[in-house]
Amino acid sequence: MALYFLGVDGGQSSTTALVANETGQVLGMGRGGPCNHVSADEARTKFNAAIGGCVTQALEEAGLDDGTEFEGACLGFSGGPADKEALVHQLFTIRHALVTNDALIALSGATAGAPGVITIAGTGSISYGRNAAGKIARVGGWGYVYGDEGGGFDLTRQALRAALRQEEGWGPETMLHAMLLEATGATTANDLLHRFYTPAFPRPKIAALSPLVERAAAAGDLIAGDILDVAGQQLASITMAARKMIFAPTEAARVSYIGGVFRTERVRTKFETIVRSQAGNEVGPPQYGPAAGALIEAFRIAGVTAVLRGVPDEK
Repeated sequence: MALYFLGVDGGQSSTTALVANETGQVLGMGRGGPCNHVSADEARTKFNAAIGGCVTQALEEAGLDDGTEFEGACLGFSGGPADKEALVHQLFTIRHALVTNDALIALSGATAGAPGVITIAGTGSISYGRNAAGKIARVGGWGYVYGDEGGGFDLTRQALRAALRQEEGWGPETMLHAMLLEATGATTANDLLHRFYTPAFPRPKIAALSPLVERAAAAGDLIAGDILDVAGQQLASITMAARKMIFAPTEAARVSYIGGVFRTERVRTKFETIVRSQAGNEVGPPQYGPAAGALIEAFRIAGVTAVLRGVPDEK
């Protein structure tokens, strides 16, 4: 009897599911909407639709029935596993299940299941590591109020702060002021500040303005350049803190990165330069995406050894 495995990456903007057989061959892939919040009835409905829809797509592509039983399944969520495990078991039949956070599956995908550290810088930021003994380290991920330094939301926040300082006369001029107003239709930086406190600007929408900082820096804006440099330093700092918790100073450690902020060359270069300065660090992009990482963890939790094959691009 064939065995099937499921890996799901449930994020703030989208959900991706991969289905594989016991040999590690990926058979199908599906995509759905965001599924990170389940605190209200409407949110639970959206959660079920996103998860159920993308898994159904993956099963259809694999030529399998919607009610297929999974020998192992791992589902990682950006909002964490709380309140989601019961919903997962209502949706699917799984013999060995792991419902976890998105950092673990991102790490597992980045290193193909090997020990290492990954830093995620999307809307927010977090660094997560696991060594050969299975010891876990987590640094950051405190949320947009108390942390998420170097993430997309934080970049936009720093840009708006710079614009507000210019507008009030106690900070230097920066292109960010005009660029933010043009991008949002706000009349002043103070007007934009108040808009950011309304439901019209959820955190992902605010974070989506962060590429303005890169554009301003590329045009020679010193303030924007400083914001990017600080972001790279902060992301390197949480990475090195996570590494220190689980690896010896000279021990070989693979360090990877993922998230939209790392598409900014200046941030990525600053990050890589600092992390590579520590002996024993190997720095590079992920080998696989988070959904493939979830699939690797699905095999691990079921006690099945397999090497993934036919892994699609998750971008």
